[in-house]
Amino acid sequence: MAKEFDVVIVGGGILGTSISYFLSALNKSKKIAVIEQAQSVAFHTSGRNTGKVHAPYLYNPEKKKLFAKAAFHGYGMWEEYSKLRKLPFKKDGVIEVALDQKGIGVLEKYLKWGKQNGLNDSDIELMDKKQLKEIEPEIECEAALYVYRDGSADYSEFTGSLMKDSQQNSTDFLLDTKVTEIKKENDKWKITLNDEKEVFTNFLINAAGGQAIDIAHEVGVAENYTDVHFRGEYWIAPKEYSNLTNTSVYSVPEFPDYPFLDPHWIIRVDGSCEIGPNAVPVFSPYGYDKSENFKEFIPKMLEMLGSGARKAIFDKQFQELAMNEIQSSMSKSAMVERVRRFLPKIDADKITEKGTAGIRSSVIDENGKFVPDVILTNNDNSFHILNYNSPGATGALPFAAHIVNQLNETGLFQSESTDEQCGPWKFNEIIEKIEG
Repeated sequence: MAKEFDVVIVGGGILGTSISYFLSALNKSKKIAVIEQAQSVAFHTSGRNTGKVHAPYLYNPEKKKLFAKAAFHGYGMWEEYSKLRKLPFKKDGVIEVALDQKGIGVLEKYLKWGKQNGLNDSDIELMDKKQLKEIEPEIECEAALYVYRDGSADYSEFTGSLMKDSQQNSTDFLLDTKVTEIKKENDKWKITLNDEKEVFTNFLINAAGGQAIDIAHEVGVAENYTDVHFRGEYWIAPKEYSNLTNTSVYSVPEFPDYPFLDPHWIIRVDGSCEIGPNAVPVFSPYGYDKSENFKEFIPKMLEMLGSGARKAIFDKQFQELAMNEIQSSMSKSAMVERVRRFLPKIDADKITEKGTAGIRSSVIDENGKFVPDVILTNNDNSFHILNYNSPGATGALPFAAHIVNQLNETGLFQSESTDEQCGPWKFNEIIEKIEG
């Protein structure tokens, strides 16, 4: 007999697992399942990032109020959850540096946004290069934004802990299980797993990250969008550089409309240091190696050429940026040189070990433009979360609560209660903070 569920969540990343965490706490009698094709939750993008818990200084408070609130409250929620479950969390701050006059203007804007989004003078401070030199003598820049309310964590551990909490509420996690077909049958979703087993559900939540667009297309949703994938690579710094700075260092992005991030100097929660990530175009959400990219090259190119992505890939600026990222993948020196602009003491010859690469998927609309925000859409007893890159892992807990509340208020999937204790928080109090 095929299993039947009230809700199936496709995708066991940090967002899908967070949604299961809140849904299962509010719906004690409902049958909930999370389907994840990897052997563990947070195996892909959620566990292959910088591990930073970001303050909301990058969000325009007028255009991205919800995201800013999710990031602001996400920081506090992760800190509280880490204490509850005794997980690694370090409040270590981050420094955003400007290398020219244009960059200083961007930092001034970030400072204004940060304060409008809830940060105070003790959380964020703009410094000139002389002030910064007194506390970070190795950094070369024209100005810096020191964000004290910024932290480091291990999102793989966080997601694994959320999974255990969700399982305590009777959620089934079907790991190492790939969704191979989804179709409607007798007013239910029939989901085929690994080409053989079947499960049925009344309601489907698509939180599949790099495959979210593919799943949406399979059920006839968001067909005017496509996605492109970028592999972020890292280099591990030797231990002699462990005290080079007190905290992670980012530089002002030169092309904010594109998903090409200048590599950062990263200090992880365990104290190890890395350079990365870049953003190398690949042809699969799992394109970590040549064989996977070769296998997916033709179908992905045909998909892109038949969609709005065609305009993006033939854009000269995009092509130039993409080639620069490919060069940074082929040449360690090219990638390290980006960080040497503000940390000139780094010697590329001393960096010999690669870190764990991750893949970020970005959505392109029919006009060939990168979509800057998450897309939330629904159709026929299904809800789809597309392009979830921001507020990212930092805001995953409050944003998941927001999604569960939205499903409830719109009647798409009504919860049995919204006044339940979810770990250290009352659900309705989370909603008041993020949506009030």
